[in-house]
Amino acid sequence: MFDQIDRKIIDILQQDAGKSVVEIAEAVGLSHTPCWRRIKRMEEMGLIRNRVVLIDQRKANVPMTIFISVKVPRHTTAWLDTFRKEIRDIPEIMEAYRLTGETDYLLRVVVPNIDVYDQVYKNLISRVEFSDLSSSIAMEEMKFTTALPTKYI
Repeated sequence: MFDQIDRKIIDILQQDAGKSVVEIAEAVGLSHTPCWRRIKRMEEMGLIRNRVVLIDQRKANVPMTIFISVKVPRHTTAWLDTFRKEIRDIPEIMEAYRLTGETDYLLRVVVPNIDVYDQVYKNLISRVEFSDLSSSIAMEEMKFTTALPTKYI
């Protein structure tokens, strides 16, 4: 379905989605039109979902990353639907995952300082019922990437 050239194209786009088709084509050994067709096909198939700009967290004045471990009072679709809806309305919540194990959900939150985090926390607990919320402040970002491994495509 996808070949080595497609993987190279994806690798390039994941590093810099602003590269021109001409630059990508040259890097993968294709002419402009076949390269453009491959990119269009991957977009149409949904492999390429979106092209975005990554913003420096510190320069955007949200240097603090906090992970919130969530335990829920009951596992119902009604609770889950409410939770999904409410977290979408809180822009500081960047990511949310449903997990197996001791923690039911994990949230990644970015804020400028602990006072703003306290506001986010109070906002969250006013909207949804929880059994437990446990916060961990990230002290160092050791690895961050948005690039997925392409060897499995």
